Amino acid sequence: MIEAIKFWNEPNNKSHWDLELDPDWSRFSGMVQLAAQAVKAENPSLTRVLGGISPIDPLFLQRLDGAGALRDMDAVAVHGFPLDWNHWQIDEWPDRLAEIQAVTPLPVWVTEVGISTFGAEEVQEWGLKRTAELLVGRAPRIHWYSLYDLPKAWPATTRHREAEGSSYYRHFHMGLLREDGSPKLACARFADYTPALGICQWFHFEDHRLDDAVRWLRRLGVKKLRTGLSWADSFRPDADAWFDRQMAALEGFDLTLTFCFTPEHRGINPHHTSAPQEPEEYAEFCARMVRRYAPAQGAAAGAAARGEATLA
Repeated sequence: MIEAIKFWNEPNNKSHWDLELDPDWSRFSGMVQLAAQAVKAENPSLTRVLGGISPIDPLFLQRLDGAGALRDMDAVAVHGFPLDWNHWQIDEWPDRLAEIQAVTPLPVWVTEVGISTFGAEEVQEWGLKRTAELLVGRAPRIHWYSLYDLPKAWPATTRHREAEGSSYYRHFHMGLLREDGSPKLACARFADYTPALGICQWFHFEDHRLDDAVRWLRRLGVKKLRTGLSWADSFRPDADAWFDRQMAALEGFDLTLTFCFTPEHRGINPHHTSAPQEPEEYAEFCARMVRRYAPAQGAAAGAAARGEATLA
């Protein structure tokens, strides 16, 4: 079941949005507002969530709010990685949440939190326990990042190896499972915290890990799953067939779907975190995915009466 739609991902992370084109964030705010309105028109029962901010920055959220980005949102989201990338300690999690709660009446979701095994698996095992202690009961949704390590043959999307040094390589060690699917130490402990903890797992186009991932998620007792459907991928051959397969495989989970990544030929600059030339096209992609996978009850019933297949 799709319960929430998330618009974009870490916009204020310097490599996730083309800030040179949008220094006052008006393009971004207009884009997500259009998209939220389009999703609301298709299915008003879905929770609409602003893409998780990273770093956690109340002033940035206030700027977006002033530009209208939160007008049609039901929640905002934050991402935090204090043992790997953030400049604050893990015990400060309650304070980081309070900073955002102080500037918005909307619920604050934690849609990515995780710890790499870059240095030692024991660090992740301890960090999982401490993260659960600090966040369970303080945030309506908590998604651990992630189930799998990123395969070393794949690039870390939106990251820059030459500029980041060792920080880049931590991206490849965030999973509870290694690249080959074998479990790490923290994996044996994760079921102690489900279903209060969900998981965020991105699936690449035609990802070979999909079926094994579903088996592991069920084994770990995961109920809440965050993943994404890429606007850029939607232009690939057979994109809808892959999206259909992915959504069918994940239908047993309460899903938060993230819509992001600009097709290179539709961005003002030719890369997938550029502002779209026409933000209405992003909104239409969001609306089309909701019509396909999470239509409103009346629409789904009407399709069923006409004998049309739905994959919601």
